[in-house]
Amino acid sequence: MSKAKRLLQILGPGLLFASMAIGTSHLVLSTKAGAQYGWIMVLPIVLANLFKYPFFEFGVRYTNVTNKTLIEGYRNRGKGYLWFYALITLVSTFTILAALYTVTAGLFINLAQITNVSISLIALGLFLLISLLLIIGRYTFLERSLKLVVTILFIALIITTFLVILRGQVLPVENFEPLPIFDEAGVLFLIGLMGWMPTTVEASSWVSLWSVEKWKTKEKPSLQESLQEFNIGYLLTSILAIFFLTIGSMTLYGTNTELSGNAVTFADQIVQLFTSHIGSWAYIFIAVAAFATMFSTCMTAHDAIARVSLDIIGLLVPNIKMHRKKIYYGLGVLVLALINYIVVSAFSANMGQLVALATFVSFVVAPIVGYMNLKNVMSKELPIEQRPKKRLQVLTYAGIVFLSFFSVLYLWMIVF
Repeated sequence: MSKAKRLLQILGPGLLFASMAIGTSHLVLSTKAGAQYGWIMVLPIVLANLFKYPFFEFGVRYTNVTNKTLIEGYRNRGKGYLWFYALITLVSTFTILAALYTVTAGLFINLAQITNVSISLIALGLFLLISLLLIIGRYTFLERSLKLVVTILFIALIITTFLVILRGQVLPVENFEPLPIFDEAGVLFLIGLMGWMPTTVEASSWVSLWSVEKWKTKEKPSLQESLQEFNIGYLLTSILAIFFLTIGSMTLYGTNTELSGNAVTFADQIVQLFTSHIGSWAYIFIAVAAFATMFSTCMTAHDAIARVSLDIIGLLVPNIKMHRKKIYYGLGVLVLALINYIVVSAFSANMGQLVALATFVSFVVAPIVGYMNLKNVMSKELPIEQRPKKRLQVLTYAGIVFLSFFSVLYLWMIVF
């Protein structure tokens, strides 16, 4: 079997990671970073992707070598690790999905040109549809459908970015003054951007669970193959983040245009942003691509949080008969839909509050989860030759220090 064919065969968890990441952090935050602060935001995006890389890589490494999920690894390190991760997941349950579905509902309202239906009602429809797709199709449907979505999105973004660069930088308004980066608003935005760039660090266990699920029906790849497949997905997310930032910077930076925190208004701004540089003929194409991006992100995150929740409950309450996992999975998906529909209804169309809350929580706990992942891959469960090399260990500690600094800065700002 050729290397290319083998790679296509094992493609899955890394692709789901890419699909899940190319959502709020890219479409919303990367575009906004370029629009408000310009090219300088390339630096925090690159640094966040670089310093977080080991945390996600460890999820793939640990699971491939031990055949256990990262969450099982936390349990093996001590109950305290597992309870801490359970608390993080609980917070994610009430924030991440609600934020994603709110953005997606706003995009759908924009796409369908609906004016008399509330965003919470559209979100309810999305919750029901995606829950049904996940319960019936499960992992296999998720993987197959996302291969098409990610391919189309990547091609669309390459074309759009090329046309934007070809058209050139938008002219700044008279007496334009760049926004300061290191005032309170700037630092808070930085933390939000890096908190979800490329995605939340606790999502490292999501890749771990997807790997286990894929190996139930496909031959387990070698460690090198698993890491190669994940690296492709990770590199793709990093490149697309720069694409979105480029579009935001070259079309809005200097115009004093502020992207709205209202989901419907933001959706219209994003679609108009793209079509103004391609032409009105591309409106439907861009709107559908943006909606498909967020729809796939909702599916992957919904699936992942349901699986994570089941894994945690199964480890904390061992007497639950997890052999009926299909039933538990379906119940988990529906319960998540109900909880997050209530949150969306409470926050109405103000997606800004949801995204801010979700990203800040994720950023503050990121260095702790990163350290927990390091403890997993450096444990005796992994043979010495399959543990991360010295360079990757150094990068891990650098990432922990980097993220800890901004976490302490954020806590200092909200307290004082």
